[in-house]
Amino acid sequence: MTTPDIAARRALGACAALMIGALTLTACGGSANADNDDKGGSDSSHASAAKIVISAKDGSTGASINTTGVKVSDGKLTDVKMTVAGTGKAVPGSLSADGGSWQPKEQLERGTKYQISATAKDDDGRTAAADSDFTTVSSADSFIGTYTPDDGTTVGVGMPVSFNFDKAISDKKAVQSHIKVTSSSGQKVVGHWFGTQRLDFRPEEYWKAGSKVTMKIDLDGVEGANGVRGVQKKAVTFAIGRSQVSTVDVNTQTMTVVRDGKTLKSVPISAGSSEFSTYNGQMVISEKYKQVRMDSRTVDLADAYDIKDVPNAMRLTQSGTFLHGNYWYNKGNPPFGSQGTSHGCVGLRDMRGGQGDTPAKWFYDNSVLGDVVIVKNSPDKTVAPDNGLNGWNMTWSEWVAGSAA
Repeated sequence: MTTPDIAARRALGACAALMIGALTLTACGGSANADNDDKGGSDSSHASAAKIVISAKDGSTGASINTTGVKVSDGKLTDVKMTVAGTGKAVPGSLSADGGSWQPKEQLERGTKYQISATAKDDDGRTAAADSDFTTVSSADSFIGTYTPDDGTTVGVGMPVSFNFDKAISDKKAVQSHIKVTSSSGQKVVGHWFGTQRLDFRPEEYWKAGSKVTMKIDLDGVEGANGVRGVQKKAVTFAIGRSQVSTVDVNTQTMTVVRDGKTLKSVPISAGSSEFSTYNGQMVISEKYKQVRMDSRTVDLADAYDIKDVPNAMRLTQSGTFLHGNYWYNKGNPPFGSQGTSHGCVGLRDMRGGQGDTPAKWFYDNSVLGDVVIVKNSPDKTVAPDNGLNGWNMTWSEWVAGSAA
């Protein structure tokens, strides 16, 4: 072997030694990282077992205003902060007793951007965190229904459940099937559509006195029209009070008030004049005002009247029929009990301010929303079922025919 060959072999040996050394150094570096992981480093096997889920994903739009919240598995939530983005305004919320979930205390606003930051710990005390910026469903892409009666109220036997939606509903079946109205009396309750934005519910006969009515609204996410979804999810319960049905006889210009089958009182009234007669039919008291302004221009009667302080007024139709007190009658020849002098309302003797012992004040004090007033023997037509809360003027078969469910 020549000298150059020996030199080459020595050189290769030196290179091998250096390579082995390099490998050794690399191995020593890996071992150091492993030691760090054992001390709480980034090894996923030592991450918190708690898994936080925010129902509204980060960057999402169209989030629910009812069900948005935070949940955790394999741990407990320790802190949740929710704010209106860009304002810093805190959104109050409540943590469940077991620490497993958090919900806003109030319904969120539509078309609003929110931020949620949440932390949790697992059983070993290790911390997990999550956050989300999201926007709730917009008003343009959603619908709501204002309804009557309100939760916790007590109403008369004639009060229907009435929804008025802020968007036209094309899928009536989907919407109606997600509103359930039941009565403790066991009466069958059916919905009826008036056009595309109003849905009323009632039984065949008046509600049973003393019963409880519950409506469960489950419209959150329900598509009522193309691309337009509901946002409401709640339960509402109201009570039916005593039964009071009052009958106005235009022939005799009297009103007989019957409560729970017994006559309370018969009072003289003045219904509509021959020129402005009062509707016939079953009408439901939908609003009560101790004092209200009545302006003929709002019902297309030009400048016929403008009375700023009509006392003890109760609305019977949306078009403007009221049963109310009248203090401006002819003192020398009062019309009550003898002739109709109004522009279609039913007037009762009263005093300015609605005080004193008068028929109007007595009837106002003894009436509740949902009580029924029946007008008969008027030369006018029967009131339209959708003019106020007056669906009782339809036969049961007509009512059922208007159901989409």
